[in-house]
Amino acid sequence: MDIHQKGKQVIMRKRESDSLGNAGSESFVVATSKSIRIMLVDDHRVVRSGLRAFLSVFEEFILVGEAANGREALAVCLACKPDVILMDLQMPEMNGAEATREIRRLCPHVQVVVLTSFREEAMVEEALKAGAIGYLLKDVTADELADAIRAAMAGKPTLSPEATQALINVSMHPTLDGRDLTAREMDVLHLMVAGDSNPEIAKKLVISLSTVKFHVSSILSKLSAESRTEAVSTALTQKLVHG
Repeated sequence: MDIHQKGKQVIMRKRESDSLGNAGSESFVVATSKSIRIMLVDDHRVVRSGLRAFLSVFEEFILVGEAANGREALAVCLACKPDVILMDLQMPEMNGAEATREIRRLCPHVQVVVLTSFREEAMVEEALKAGAIGYLLKDVTADELADAIRAAMAGKPTLSPEATQALINVSMHPTLDGRDLTAREMDVLHLMVAGDSNPEIAKKLVISLSTVKFHVSSILSKLSAESRTEAVSTALTQKLVHG
C-alpha cells in the first residue's frame, strides 16, 4: 500500500512475543481503513516467526494474534477479532480443519486461508468443506500469499494449483457409500469399529493423536455421519468393514 494513500488512521498498540501468552516488547503500528487484521495459527514457532517477518513488509497487514494449535485459535480469534487467519492443518489439540469449522461457526465474518505442506485430496476437501476460503502450500511466494490474503478479505477464494487439481480429481471420480476413503482412513475405520479410542489408534498405527483426529473427522464427513457411533454403524451397514 502506498504510504501516501489517504485513509482514516488509528494508532494500535501491538505486543510482540516469541510465543502465545509470553510478554514482549511493546511497539506502535499505524493502521488505516485499508488495513487487514491477520492472525497466525501454526504449531511450529519458526513458521510463525517467518510469517511475522513476511507480514511486517506490508503496511496494510496488521498482526493481531497467534496460536499454536486449533483449540488456542478459537480463544485468540474471539479476543483479537482478525479479518483473515492463516491456518496450518496438522496441529495438536485440534487440527486446522476442525478449528476452521468452529471459527466460521462462531465468527462467520472471519476468513480462513489454509497454509500447509499437505496436498492430499482428502485434506483439501475437508478444509474447504470446513469453510476455508483459500488453500495454499507453504512453498508459496510472498506475493502470492499477500494476494491470497487480500482476496480473502474481499471474499474471493484462492487455491494452489495442487489444491485445484485435487478438487478436479475428486469431481471426476465420484464415489458412493464412503468408497473414497483413503487406505489410512480405512485403517483408522477398522480400529474405530473394533472400539479403539483415538489414543489407542495412534499407538497402533504409530501416528500422532492430531493425525488420528484429522482422519476421524474426514471419515465422518465422507460417511455423512454426525458422530463416531453413526460412522461405525454406517461402515458396518454398508459393509465397508466387517465387525
